Amino acid sequence: MAAGSCRMRRVATFFRQVHALLLKNLSFQRRNAKANAAIAAFPVLLCVLLVAIQGVIDHELDRPPFRCGCACVRRDGRTGACAASECGVQHSTSTQALSCAVPAPPRWPALVQVPDERDRAPTPVHPARCGGGGGASEAPCPVAALITGQNRRLSEGLGRGLFPDVPASCDLSVANSKNSCYLNELSTIVPGTSTLPAHVLFIEPGFEPNSTMYVIQKKCIWDSHNISGNFDAMPIQLDVKCVQGLTLWCQNSSVISRLLFKGYKGGNKRRTSNEYLAGYDFLDTSKRRFHVYVSYNSTFSRDNGHHPMTILRVARLVNMASATYLKFLRGPNVEMRLEYLKEMPKTAIKIRLDLTTLLDALFFTWTVQLLLPVMLTYLVYEKQHNLRLMMKMHGLKDGPYWMISYAYFLSLSAVYMMFFVMFGSFIGLDIFRLNSYSIQFVFYFLYINLQIVVAFLLASFFSSVKTASVISYIYVFGSSLLGESLLQLFIEDTTFPRQWLVTMELVPGFALYRGIYELADYAFAGRQMGKPGMQWRDLNDPVNGMKDVLLLMSIEWILLLPVAFLLDHRPKWHPLFLFGFMSTKHSSPSLRPDKVKQRSRKVFADMAKPDVFLERKVVKKLLKEMDMKNMIICHNLKKVYPGKNGNPDKLAVKGLSLALRKGQCFGMLGPNGAGKTSFINMMIGLVSPTYGTAYIHGMDLRRDMNEIYANIGVCPQHDLHWETLTGREHLMFYGRLKNLTGADLLKAVDESLKSVNLFHSGFGDKSVSKYSGGMKRRLSVAIALIGNPKVVYMDEPSTGLDTASRSNLWNVIKRAKKNCTIILTTHSMEEAEELCDRVGIFVDGNFQCLGTPKEVKKTSKKKKINNASRIHLKIEFLFFNNGKINPSQS
Repeated sequence: MAAGSCRMRRVATFFRQVHALLLKNLSFQRRNAKANAAIAAFPVLLCVLLVAIQGVIDHELDRPPFRCGCACVRRDGRTGACAASECGVQHSTSTQALSCAVPAPPRWPALVQVPDERDRAPTPVHPARCGGGGGASEAPCPVAALITGQNRRLSEGLGRGLFPDVPASCDLSVANSKNSCYLNELSTIVPGTSTLPAHVLFIEPGFEPNSTMYVIQKKCIWDSHNISGNFDAMPIQLDVKCVQGLTLWCQNSSVISRLLFKGYKGGNKRRTSNEYLAGYDFLDTSKRRFHVYVSYNSTFSRDNGHHPMTILRVARLVNMASATYLKFLRGPNVEMRLEYLKEMPKTAIKIRLDLTTLLDALFFTWTVQLLLPVMLTYLVYEKQHNLRLMMKMHGLKDGPYWMISYAYFLSLSAVYMMFFVMFGSFIGLDIFRLNSYSIQFVFYFLYINLQIVVAFLLASFFSSVKTASVISYIYVFGSSLLGESLLQLFIEDTTFPRQWLVTMELVPGFALYRGIYELADYAFAGRQMGKPGMQWRDLNDPVNGMKDVLLLMSIEWILLLPVAFLLDHRPKWHPLFLFGFMSTKHSSPSLRPDKVKQRSRKVFADMAKPDVFLERKVVKKLLKEMDMKNMIICHNLKKVYPGKNGNPDKLAVKGLSLALRKGQCFGMLGPNGAGKTSFINMMIGLVSPTYGTAYIHGMDLRRDMNEIYANIGVCPQHDLHWETLTGREHLMFYGRLKNLTGADLLKAVDESLKSVNLFHSGFGDKSVSKYSGGMKRRLSVAIALIGNPKVVYMDEPSTGLDTASRSNLWNVIKRAKKNCTIILTTHSMEEAEELCDRVGIFVDGNFQCLGTPKEVKKTSKKKKINNASRIHLKIEFLFFNNGKINPSQS
């Protein structure tokens, strides 16, 4: 330890503190390089996993069941081997047809969706449930259409015409290779199928081989039979069955809705399906007006959610109503035929399931938000282990801490997102590759800054790393799942109020989900249509929510940043601290009349303790003479904590006065709750005095705390270190905070390591995690003494040391006190007698006696001070309670 003069040291400038913290953080992150690399590589690993899964899926979709179907059209006469093959939709299933080139799509008759027999609703003709196991003798189960309208007679008449009879000229039992005959015949009746529809119409699932086609008639007079032939070169082979079609009158559309709702399993007490063919509300239809609402079933009992009702099934229902109305107006010989439906031509494609489209917003929202728990636990860790407070007590301001922490989080987030976007683009993820990179940059830049601010904001409310980690992961996964299950529904519902959607997006996780959802949606559309994804001009699209998201995140970032800083800067403030300005409580209890009486009684009590009374007189004299040669002068220090929940105010320190000269070591003894913690909290600036003040080498505690920080050292009861940093790196960091630079810094660090026996054998260059308990204690003492501070606070510095190390440490303290003042707490009288020039017994907010160790021992033998003989005077560090800051205690 350097033993130079004790001249005043100026506080380190803002940029020097930034430099010190930056070098410390670089060392810390270098020691944690593997963890940082794992964090940065995490999105890359996710993309690799995504590519691997995508490869397995692509390999599976490249198998024959998903390729365009082929058939042999000519065989070798001698060998029988296939000499020529042909591929196309005519040789494909409905799934295979998706990959075929279709220059001339086949024409298909328009069918209605017929409820499966066991799910049909009971009717007056067949009141029992269908498919009940009645055997062959059971009558066929009809299908019913619900009818209503303002003109009942007209509506029922139109309903009777919904199911026209099969014309005599139509013979579906004859095999015919001319598809025009089949199309013509089927356009005059109502054909249907119970096969669920497909998304596209290159192949009609109802006409696949061995399927059943229903012909709905008012009365069935013919048996089922089989037909075969071709539709536009598409071979068909079907069983044709007649099913009776009924129309049931309902009083109004509400009755139709109620019956349709009961068709669901959950809509009736029996939990059974009761499906109707359709519902027709002819409203105010007349000879001059045709007005009809058609209700159709889009959620069949066998539907798994992947067969939405399409025009493939609705077109015939609409044509049925139009055709019967036209016959009503013009007579039975007038027809309105719907002959066929067909798809648009298309080129050959390869069936591909894009995982980014399937997972889209959910997967990427999870991935981007995973940095929040990392940042939050980092901040709470330093708070929980009091490392942040330790740095503050050595002069580190909040500004440099925020600047470096923010810069680290921003760098980590930027690298994380850069790897994610670049690697995702490299492997061909459309959400990155197709959308404008400038939009992605602005979007992710705004979000990661908002996420950093949220991490700082949340850190103010947590003191446990475990709790913070659990809550943050719940938020990450919960907001993503809610976005996928709830927010997405509101986004796609065009009737949902836009202002409520914007309100939900005030939650950063929802804003992120909405932005990624829009990027994924535009990328999907771009890939399907062969054009770029989201561009800047697309932000003007009324349904595009990206503009709102960017604006919301910008505003939240700007507004939450100062809020987070205030909460972090003043952690003792209540979240509603602004209302404190309206409080009518007194600011200085010493000015109240009842306190004046206590003050007079206190003066009388001090007079009963000559040593304490004499100390008060010395302080007044020094202040009067402006004699600042003494390193510490405390004048009538008081600390009052306001009462809570109706309890009275607590007077923790009651007019303490003390003068300590340069070169003195002062020992404090006293029971728990005596007020020692509050006294030292005021001395190091953690709390402000309610009344009185203190001077440290002429610097006023109330005005010059920044300069005081540069001239004090602290050795807490519990060792506060970064486990991955070395002892030398600790001393370099705290030395820089003491404004040491260059050769002076290196010399001070080496002498500090030598003074506590950590220089030799390379212990100073080993990480603290490898130190024993005694070595960590010696490092704490070295940190307190580096930079020749003017005042050093030590709490049981020799705890955990063996006899030799303790003796060596005592010598270090003796050398250090020649130029400084040391306030020492200890429960070892041997240590007090060895190190302390003066000792004070602190009880009930004030000194009970002051003097040399011998004088105090002599005094304590003659009288009992507040039952001190029965109180264990274990001395604690004055501002730590079990390793946690608690200014309200003591």
